[in-house]
Amino acid sequence: MENFLTVAGQVGILFALMGVGAVCRWTKLVDEASVKGMVNVLLLIVTPCLMVDVFQRPFEPAMLRSLAIAFGFALAAHFAMIAVVAAAVRHRSADTLPVLKVAGVFSNAGFMGIPLEQAILGDEGVFFGVVYVVVFNLLMWSWGLSVMGGKADRRMMIVNPGTVGVAVGLPLFFLSVELPEFIGKPVSMLADLNTPLAMIVTGYYLAGARLATVARSPMAHLASALRLVFCPLAVTAAMWPWRHSLDREMMLAVVIPSSAPAAAMVTMFAAKFRRDVDMSVGIVCGTTLMSMVTMPAVIALAMEFLT
Repeated sequence: MENFLTVAGQVGILFALMGVGAVCRWTKLVDEASVKGMVNVLLLIVTPCLMVDVFQRPFEPAMLRSLAIAFGFALAAHFAMIAVVAAAVRHRSADTLPVLKVAGVFSNAGFMGIPLEQAILGDEGVFFGVVYVVVFNLLMWSWGLSVMGGKADRRMMIVNPGTVGVAVGLPLFFLSVELPEFIGKPVSMLADLNTPLAMIVTGYYLAGARLATVARSPMAHLASALRLVFCPLAVTAAMWPWRHSLDREMMLAVVIPSSAPAAAMVTMFAAKFRRDVDMSVGIVCGTTLMSMVTMPAVIALAMEFLT
């Protein structure tokens, strides 16, 4: 119960920040163009700075080993979910099925996962959690893009905000190089914007969601359950046999993003390739609302079992 209340409190803080974004929409304090600008700042500036900032620490071989293990678990989790949704999710509409599949596999690892890792585990949690974001980008721009109707974008698989940040930060970690203050301090300050900015943007879009489409679709319920409950519990179960030999923060840093709601990029791809946009918006926002209950429950369970 203590773990549940701790996680629920942190999730509640994130939803309070989302409330700010919702109020900005309802009062028209912020318009669509402004939010798109915020998203660009978040993705292209804040995310790489966050990646670089978490690698600003002395090199430790044990942490590198744990980082590699986290990458392996994140990769396995995504491939396992691809297989599960392929077998379980069905729909008559060729425009809706890809949305459900991609929403079932990909979580909002950056916008929801990293802020919660920061709140619960601190910088060490984010250090391990960034690899989940890297795997997300690799597979979203390959498998996810092809399912939605596009062609796998090899350039975006390799060159995206997540991988660029890691490509800059990882060598600094290997060499134990500390950035000079006039560079490191601005990078750290920009990294601190990740949580409030991501939550305000999420809240803005959440305030405009139409959830009726999801409420009427049994397959949307299934995809949501796979995303919010099955995936993190499966990841926890896979790690359980090695709980005494693996770093606890590393294990939780993989469970947390695996429990996050459907990725916002599902809607971006749905709009780009003329899939079921209403379903994509509904399932992203619906799983975000449901995650207020599911994330504390499954993360608290993982904290209990991975000890």
